[in-house]
Amino acid sequence: MLENKELAKKIVNTLLERNLWLATAESCTGGLIAATITDVAGSSGCFGYGVVTYSNEAKHRLINVSEESLANWGAVSPQVAEEMARGVKAVSGANIGIAVTGIAGPGGGSAEKPVGLVYIGMAAGNEVEIVKNLFSGTRQEIRYATVAKALSLVDAYLAKTVK
Repeated sequence: MLENKELAKKIVNTLLERNLWLATAESCTGGLIAATITDVAGSSGCFGYGVVTYSNEAKHRLINVSEESLANWGAVSPQVAEEMARGVKAVSGANIGIAVTGIAGPGGGSAEKPVGLVYIGMAAGNEVEIVKNLFSGTRQEIRYATVAKALSLVDAYLAKTVK
């Protein structure tokens, strides 16, 4: 997890330099992305919102994921990941919203949506990027792989938007 800490430090420093804000909406990671970011001293200057929206009700009530999307596609879907990212960005007023929804296991998977399936959504500016992942390993390994991938998406966005 040292890699995640180093990447979080790089992200926080870049956000602070550019006066940008990051917000997170997490389901399967249960707040690990927010914890990784806030482990960095000074992160309060670029991170103000981190919500754990583990239940469908929380996704709907806290970050405005539509009940229709949850009913039609399920919580673990690209549509819901997009709405989560857009929702946390809008609710928080952040420049970047990162959201994760998936099945960390060991149970809860199906043939259509296996354990390790994780959608990560990132809303930045007027754009949203959705990445489908199929991680393997234990519940903890899947959760930490999700954190690493989410942080790498933010880092890649910041790298391509150098000012």
